Amino acid sequence: MRALACRLYGENDLRLEPMELEPAGEDAVLVELVSNSVCMSDYKAVSLATRHKRVPKDIAVNPVMVGHEVCGIVREVGTKWKDRFYPGQRVGVQPAFNIPGHELETMGYAWQTMGGDTTHIRVPSIVIEMGCLLPYEGDCFFKCSLAEPVSCIISAFRTSYHNAFNSHVHQMGIKAGGAMLLMAGCGAMGLAAVDIACLGPENRPRRLVVTDIDDSRLARAAEIFGIAWQPGGKAASGMVNGVELHFVNTRGMADPVAELKALNLSDADRKDNPTATGGGYDDVFLFAAVPELITQAGNLMGFGGCLNFFAGPIDQQMSATFNFYNVHYMGHHCVGSSGGDVQDMVDAIDWAAKGYLHPEVMVTHVGGLDSAVETTVNLPKVPGGKRLIYTHVKMPMTPITEFARLGESDPFYAKLAEICGRNRGLWNREAEEYLLAHAPKLEF
Repeated sequence: MRALACRLYGENDLRLEPMELEPAGEDAVLVELVSNSVCMSDYKAVSLATRHKRVPKDIAVNPVMVGHEVCGIVREVGTKWKDRFYPGQRVGVQPAFNIPGHELETMGYAWQTMGGDTTHIRVPSIVIEMGCLLPYEGDCFFKCSLAEPVSCIISAFRTSYHNAFNSHVHQMGIKAGGAMLLMAGCGAMGLAAVDIACLGPENRPRRLVVTDIDDSRLARAAEIFGIAWQPGGKAASGMVNGVELHFVNTRGMADPVAELKALNLSDADRKDNPTATGGGYDDVFLFAAVPELITQAGNLMGFGGCLNFFAGPIDQQMSATFNFYNVHYMGHHCVGSSGGDVQDMVDAIDWAAKGYLHPEVMVTHVGGLDSAVETTVNLPKVPGGKRLIYTHVKMPMTPITEFARLGESDPFYAKLAEICGRNRGLWNREAEEYLLAHAPKLEF
């Protein structure tokens, strides 16, 4: 089968080129991809190449496919899998295969026949045996693509833990009914975390504080969750599904730790203790790999608090000051997680299909496969959230906020602007269906 794929040959040497995939044969499955979303991890793989621990050393002669947040349609099924998959079935892929002895060989980093920025992939038997080819019953492709980053958030929520009272037993997950802080939380992954914390079917906090230093990101985040952000303001608050939600700009704060702790006080707290200066948070998530923020995050926890360092640093020697007095006397602890497991991915796909979650809050740009190379190589240079790629479409990577302007001279964008405008400016199923029906198609 002929495919068009983005393949990595070296540092920033990413090429969109045709290639041939073998037939499914007896024990593989061929999938035609429809959508893929670009991850910061893709940029790290492309910029570091063989210096990345997950990328093979021989990519100059055996290039690998890039991308791992996919949704597609089964086109050919090997005899071995006829009872589990069928042509026309929608599927997603859990990219962390965890094959014993080959745990670092994940999709989008180490595979020559499987990636996200391509028109077709060949899924071998070992991947299916690990339970990583997953049926999807949702009504649009992009939600399944975004299920992979959502699964990373689900994993992080489940990886956090607290000690049971007067016990050595770890209670896994964020604290139900607790106070939660998302630092640098208005990017794509932070918004997904807000969505899961407020609307997910598992543990939910009673109070959630989300910080950023950019008014436009904060305004968009607040609007998405139905909270008005006043121009020139520094904070906005509201209730979402029983969760007390605050968005806060920390730029210019003289003492961010003290001011953020003060937000973790209710009116009842202040009434009981007028001189109260604020309490620490049960769960703190950090979405930016900044040493200063790590130190602040450590000091923002309450008794038994858990810091989840979600941001993956590029600097392999990055370190920061952490208060070990509080580790000893306050039970502070730190965890990190990179990606989810199969169950996290299964739940992400299921929750998205059932409408529990709204992964569209992550998407700020949409484009075709012809935009994948430039988008990935320059990802940190262009502000925004998730970049959504439709793999058979020819379309520059375009901010949703630009649809209306482009629509002044192009009816295609005008219609996309109208559709998204009816959905709070968010990407949605109707917009996807219109794009797939009317966008120019790639030829290869």
